[in-house]
Amino acid sequence: MKKDELKIQLKKYFGFSHFKGLQESVIRNVLKKENSFVIMPTGGGKSLCYQLPALINDGTAIVVSPLIALMKNQVDAIRGISSENGIAHVLNSSLNKTETSQVKNDIRNGVTKLLYVAPESLSKQETIDFFKTVKISFLAIDEAHCISEWGHDFRPEYRNLRIILDQFEQIIPIVALTATATPKVQDDVMKNLRISKAKVFKESFNRANLYYEVRPKTNQVDSDIIRFVKQNSGKSGIIYCLSRKRVEELAQTLQVNGINALPYHAGLDSKSRVSHQDYFLKDDCDIIVATIAFGMGIDKPDVRFVIHHDIPKSIESYYQETGRAGRDGGEGHCLAFYSYKDIEKLEKFMSGKPLAEQEIGTALLDEMVSYAETSISRRKFILHYFGEKFDNETGEGGDMDDNMRFPKLQFEAKEELQILLNTVIQTKEIYKSKELVKTLLGKKNAIIKSHKTDTLPVFGSGIAKDYNFWMALIRQAIVIGYLVKEIEAYGLIRITSRGKSYLNQPESFKMTEDHKYDKDDIELNVQNKSQVVFDKKLMSLLISLRKKVARINEVPPYAVFQENSLEEMCLKFPISNEELVNINGVGEGKAKRYGKNFLELIKSYVDENDITRPDDLIVKSTGINSAIKLFLIQTIDRKLPLEDIANAKGITMEKLITEMETIVFSGTRLNIDYYLDELLDDDQAEELYDYFIEAESDSISIAADAFEGDYEEEELRLYRLKFMSEIAN
Repeated sequence: MKKDELKIQLKKYFGFSHFKGLQESVIRNVLKKENSFVIMPTGGGKSLCYQLPALINDGTAIVVSPLIALMKNQVDAIRGISSENGIAHVLNSSLNKTETSQVKNDIRNGVTKLLYVAPESLSKQETIDFFKTVKISFLAIDEAHCISEWGHDFRPEYRNLRIILDQFEQIIPIVALTATATPKVQDDVMKNLRISKAKVFKESFNRANLYYEVRPKTNQVDSDIIRFVKQNSGKSGIIYCLSRKRVEELAQTLQVNGINALPYHAGLDSKSRVSHQDYFLKDDCDIIVATIAFGMGIDKPDVRFVIHHDIPKSIESYYQETGRAGRDGGEGHCLAFYSYKDIEKLEKFMSGKPLAEQEIGTALLDEMVSYAETSISRRKFILHYFGEKFDNETGEGGDMDDNMRFPKLQFEAKEELQILLNTVIQTKEIYKSKELVKTLLGKKNAIIKSHKTDTLPVFGSGIAKDYNFWMALIRQAIVIGYLVKEIEAYGLIRITSRGKSYLNQPESFKMTEDHKYDKDDIELNVQNKSQVVFDKKLMSLLISLRKKVARINEVPPYAVFQENSLEEMCLKFPISNEELVNINGVGEGKAKRYGKNFLELIKSYVDENDITRPDDLIVKSTGINSAIKLFLIQTIDRKLPLEDIANAKGITMEKLITEMETIVFSGTRLNIDYYLDELLDDDQAEELYDYFIEAESDSISIAADAFEGDYEEEELRLYRLKFMSEIAN
């Protein structure tokens, strides 16, 4: 087909005057009935590569896709460009006999040009028998990375496609398409499909319009997300969570805070999923909160931000999901929240899987950790992972990430790099990153002993630096090209020819420290942040008022409102009862009993000092825990032993006491006398009462010091619950 003729067809069917990127080259190869392997980033226009040749060719093109939602979108789009409704169909288990018969008739009569099927439907013998009787133009495999065990979304049923195809009794060209293929995945897919001589079309993975950012995940993550969304009010966004439960909770939290959000996950019924997706696509909903597994089902060009509430399990997943942002070339902010707890969760998920699968999963997860913690260009890191070189000085979007916008100081690491490269050579390239670092630090384990590495000169040669330093140096040496991580060998570190050349002619090498996400540091940062905006003048006024209210009610000051509740009031300036109830440690009971004077004081202070209240910080609660609260109140009323209540809910005693504290500190009474009577004698109870009625603070650590270890922490917490219930509520 001549060049102009193909453009005429493009204009005729899709209304475009020009092809994008490699589209034309791919289409011409498909029309020549040659096998093609297409690697294009999300939003690169992969679908057109098989849709246009399918419309031009004789016969029906079969498109294998993993998601029903995605199939439906594409069928609707193709039907929209044709007067024939049967031009595109879906063939799956959801069709009844009449609908299935209609699909087959349309194919026989040459009406259907595109047939979308799931691999499971394709494998049925009656389907195979039917395809033997009709003309198939080619087979397109969308999301082809699903074939590879090294792909981020491996589907075992995808590995049977070649076997199924061999049964069709006709030579059928294959078009494999993916948005995320590392060299390893590409090789695996082509081997499995037996298309090793296929022409490979690979576009740059660089999405220059996307801004990458990683933030530490704290217990205030919901507030952080709400603040971000409100700062981007009116823009479309997707928030990914690891679990369905968290999707539901976060969607509810966003809704009660005035954000137009809907959940999207596999646990929803089909009708809800479709309607939520449609609302999002039609701009009737701003935010979709979704599980990672269903990301591919959401396709919208003007998504302005993608937030990862939980870190994904691989760079491929992350790239694919962030690729939903800015597909129209406009703004796209990719924000990920990172914590070690997330990594531990993902590792637990893998623990029950076969060993080989665990090894692969761990190798992929390690790369994700490296991405989160790296201090070099995040764009460069991602592109290196996909086998693409990138120069921040000359490459598009070179400054579009938090590390480049807010760079850390660099320092000379020439000597340390030499030590590292020599260690890799002397240990004969048999170690992963962690064992290499242990060798450098002089720390023995069973593996190191078995290889007698502890006898080598390099053992302990890096003791002057810590674990984080050496991990950072390894990551940066890999990205620069002095070292390589052998994915096929589950992450063994090997030296490259470039690394050997460096050892022969060492030169200046600048590195930056990786980000540290220590729990203590995160909590400290949160505290410091709070202190920055903390209104100390208001705090002193509230403390004075609390003393006055406590004196009138004949209770200790902390029994009115705890100090952390007052601090939060100085951050959020509540002026209504509804806002006061959303302050941590203030329930309806306390707000009703003590709130009036405090609200009047805060309102007057806000007016007099012309304070702009941070509305975005006032996060309303969803009442998700109300079921637990009701259960605890009811079971304690029935005087059930606390251990039995904890077991019934599958939680520890410590967690149970924490839940009880939330209830009591918010102003609701719990009568646990029946339990404490068994735990404490009369003298102990009296001693504890005298302490708490006189104490300036309800701090358990101060109480433990005062009693010099006479009482366990659990006993003190339980008595404090009784005291607060009776005195404060």
